[in-house]
Amino acid sequence: MNPEHLQRLVSLEMPFGKYKGRLIADLPGHYLGWFAREGFPKGELGTLLALMYELDHNALRHLLDPLRKPKRKPE
Repeated sequence: MNPEHLQRLVSLEMPFGKYKGRLIADLPGHYLGWFAREGFPKGELGTLLALMYELDHNALRHLLDPLRKPKRKPE
C-alpha cells in the first residue's frame, strides 16, 4: 500500500456521479460496493476507489482519521 494513496483518499473529491464533490474517504460503502461489483474506473481514481472499498469492507475507515485536515473552529 502506498502511503500517498491514503492521503489522496482524504483530499481528492469524487469527480462525477451521485456523490460528485464528496471526498473519496467519505463515499458510502454501498457505492463503493457497486464499483467493486461493476468494475472500478481505470487510472488513479479506480485505484483509490478500490483501496477505499477495502478499507470500508474491512472496517478500517478510522485509519484515515489522523490524515484528515482539522476543521477550523468559527471565531
